[in-house]
Amino acid sequence: MALLEEGNHTAVTEFILLGLTHDPVLRVVLFTIILFIYLLTVSGNLSTILLIRVSSQLHHPMYFFLSHLATVDISFSSSVIPNMLVNFLVERNTISYLGCAIQLGSSAFFGSTEFFLLAVMAYDRFVAICNPLLYSTKMSTQVCIQLLVISYIGGFLNASSYTISFFSFSFCGSNRVNHFFCDFTPLVELSCYYDSVLIVLDTFSAGSIVSITVIVIAVSYTYILITILKMRSTEGRHKAFSTCTSHLTAVTLYYGTVTFIYVMPKSSYSTDQNKVVSLFYIVVIPMLNPLIYSLRNNEIKGALKRQLGKKSFS
Repeated sequence: MALLEEGNHTAVTEFILLGLTHDPVLRVVLFTIILFIYLLTVSGNLSTILLIRVSSQLHHPMYFFLSHLATVDISFSSSVIPNMLVNFLVERNTISYLGCAIQLGSSAFFGSTEFFLLAVMAYDRFVAICNPLLYSTKMSTQVCIQLLVISYIGGFLNASSYTISFFSFSFCGSNRVNHFFCDFTPLVELSCYYDSVLIVLDTFSAGSIVSITVIVIAVSYTYILITILKMRSTEGRHKAFSTCTSHLTAVTLYYGTVTFIYVMPKSSYSTDQNKVVSLFYIVVIPMLNPLIYSLRNNEIKGALKRQLGKKSFS
């Protein structure tokens, strides 16, 4: 049952996800493409995690955080894609009320945790390049764990804010969500009553995370750039740039797409554009991150060659 009698009105007990398209042929094509991307995402990020674990050359803070970024990417994709793939193959794309809350909370958790991890990785590069003599002290194991815990706690608090707001909504009309997953904005549009204070708090929470992490990244890379420009050695400059370009590429892709959705005025883009951009940062970016770091990072390429060499001679 999609509706449940509750007093003088009906309450929604499940939602219908309208998805990306109703064209049956296009649905099969999209299912095939997205399944392929998802398999690449899982295998690529798992390979990154495994390589970092088995390669002693990669046992330092930068790759410690990268392994957690890979874990978050797998989890972020998995919070949405499996359900989306099933929905491509069924006629009626439904998700339960509780399932919708879990999907909203988990996607908010992993999405916001990624912001924090990208900021922490920028700080790590700042310390490594600008204060190399103090790097082992400032980025000790204890400090790394503390930064990681802060990242996960920040993601959890933001996800809790959205989940609490969801349970405060009253859905007493349509249960058709104009999206391929339970995103916050389409759910607000469906609700017949919501606490405006909670909506403001949610907006403030998300805005604060983006603002704080952007400031950390911007300040870190400003100092990094100044330090690199002062280097006399061309080789030193090249090495410093090579450790930063992969991270900067990942930051640009992730922040660019999320900002388009959550910062741009709602009147400037359509719901269909919102779906496409959401598809990019949930489906495509988690697949691209391991490729970006493996193709643009000499240490990872070197570690991979050594591991492959060991396998071939064993």
